[in-house]
Amino acid sequence: MSKNDPFKNNTQRPLRPLIGLSSLQRTLLLFVVLPLVLLTALGIRFGLGQANQFQEQRLKNDLELIGRAISLPVGTALNNRDMEAVELALGSVFVLGEVYGASVFDVAGNRVASAGVTETDLSDTTIPARIRTTGEGQEAFSQIAGRNLFSHFLPLFDTGGQIQGLIQITRRASDFGRVLQQLTVIAWVIWGVFSLAIVAAVLLGHYGGVGRYVDNLLAHMRRVADGDLSHRAALNGPSEVATLARGLNQMLDSIEQANRELDAHRAAETRLVARLKDNEKMVAIGSMAQGIAHELGAPLSVIDGRARRLERAGPLNEQQQRNLSGIRSQVHRLTGTVRQLLDYCRPAAIQPRRLTPSVLIADVLAAIAPELEAKGCRLTTQLPLGLPPFLADAGRIELALLNLLRNALQAAESRVDLWAAANRHWLIIRISDDGAGLPEDSSLATLTRPFFTTKSPGEGTGLGLAIVQAVAEEQGGYFTLSNGVRGGCEAYLALSLMAPKEEA
Repeated sequence: MSKNDPFKNNTQRPLRPLIGLSSLQRTLLLFVVLPLVLLTALGIRFGLGQANQFQEQRLKNDLELIGRAISLPVGTALNNRDMEAVELALGSVFVLGEVYGASVFDVAGNRVASAGVTETDLSDTTIPARIRTTGEGQEAFSQIAGRNLFSHFLPLFDTGGQIQGLIQITRRASDFGRVLQQLTVIAWVIWGVFSLAIVAAVLLGHYGGVGRYVDNLLAHMRRVADGDLSHRAALNGPSEVATLARGLNQMLDSIEQANRELDAHRAAETRLVARLKDNEKMVAIGSMAQGIAHELGAPLSVIDGRARRLERAGPLNEQQQRNLSGIRSQVHRLTGTVRQLLDYCRPAAIQPRRLTPSVLIADVLAAIAPELEAKGCRLTTQLPLGLPPFLADAGRIELALLNLLRNALQAAESRVDLWAAANRHWLIIRISDDGAGLPEDSSLATLTRPFFTTKSPGEGTGLGLAIVQAVAEEQGGYFTLSNGVRGGCEAYLALSLMAPKEEA
């Protein structure tokens, strides 16, 4: 069976009756249809509200226009004391068929003339005072003769521009809602039909375009769940469903790859566990070595002191002198071992200060000079002028350089070379010898492992290079060992010219 197109015969099942809804259909109804229906309902409600406000404002504007149309003839008639003309002007507003009443009041709010249903007295309201204060029209809803009315008030001015009264135009409050009742009913009926159409379209469209392909994909997934990991889904239907099928196939391919990688990870984990055990052993060895070093330090000092006292006590024969010299020699060797143990095991509480490389190297060469003279080796140096100063712990750097020089001196035949250089970031020190070089099967990790040594028994503790490696890491640098081109061993110590790493 092909993995890309395993199903050549994809027969379609007849449209099933929509009696029961699948979870995906219910999800579509809940998260697609319902929000859409609610949004359209909110839109209709908002639209009806806007239409209501617009219609209400239009009716109010109509009353204002009517009031402004008759305010001029009414004001003129009042100036002329012609009440008949006032009554005639008020009666003319009913020609429009939307006005329920019209009245004229003096500035105190007493009615002067009226037509239709209006207020009989405004003296106990704040409307006359507001019109006198602002000189602008006012609006108010009120109940007159058991009817809810809307009134619009406009000031009347005399020939001198002074307010001489006000005019009231009223209409029924029900006029504001009656206009929208029919529109509201029609809008909600259309919304109901539209909602039913959306539900039917979504359900039918889902099954015809998506549902049947999803059902097929679920059947493929059940087959895989039953343990047939070699099965692959058909890539048909809409692009989204085909993408899901492709993802399923890729997942199955990835499972096979993951199983292979899992075996590799298990093997790597086994190796890491072994390394962890080795590291734990080294930690235990380090703790034990530190305790032994502290315990041996005091007795060795006592032994050396008493041997020195015996040498000074009186004349000794040759055998006795040789025995005491041997005792002190062994004590010095053990003391050196103790010192190296303490240098390696004690916490690295570094105290950085500004160091000059040439001065630092000169101090180290002065310290190693007696050993060079005793071995009869020649030391050559290549130190360029102007090596940049850097921050470091002088004692730790000197300790690392002394260990490198002693190793080179022990391995050298006749010559030890020291070379230094610097760039913007690193101070690099190379120490080489003309000895036999490194063993062929050795590596840097092995050579810098504590207590590992290639020297003969009694000639080394295996801590020198481990100390150098620790100092390089403290300074943020690195340390390497290699065989030279012309023989011998070359040790490179790179020290960062930046601030050293702070460690507890």
